[in-house]
Amino acid sequence: MTIGLASDHTGTAHREALMEHLSQQGHRCIDLGTNIFGSVDYPQYAHNLAALVLEGRAEAGFAFCGTGNGVAMTLNRHPHIRAGVAWNAAVAELIRRHNNANVCVIPARFTSAEETLQIADAFMAAEFERGRHQKRIEMIEIF
Repeated sequence: MTIGLASDHTGTAHREALMEHLSQQGHRCIDLGTNIFGSVDYPQYAHNLAALVLEGRAEAGFAFCGTGNGVAMTLNRHPHIRAGVAWNAAVAELIRRHNNANVCVIPARFTSAEETLQIADAFMAAEFERGRHQKRIEMIEIF
């Protein structure tokens, strides 16, 4: 699977660890940065990830910022992007199974590198359940 990864400065280390982890599992990773630890504006990285997924150049994505909320809000401004904030593996599984999330957002200030890998594995292993959830997904899109 091709996966896009993006972060602001608070998520750089988590993103790099996850890229290595996913690559070892055989996934192709597209690194959208940032590659610096100084302050950056998270929306530009989130917009780039949304474009990557929407254009079909990535089948899923992971994004990081301090709380996860800034990049999630930015990502969810894009039609057909369903970004969910996952702070543990159970939430990551459910955003995929029930919400058909195509981007998993991880709060870098509140998760360890080890937790990040567990969250990512749960997200990647889960499949959308469809059924009653499909109708709800269709109700999300208003434009």
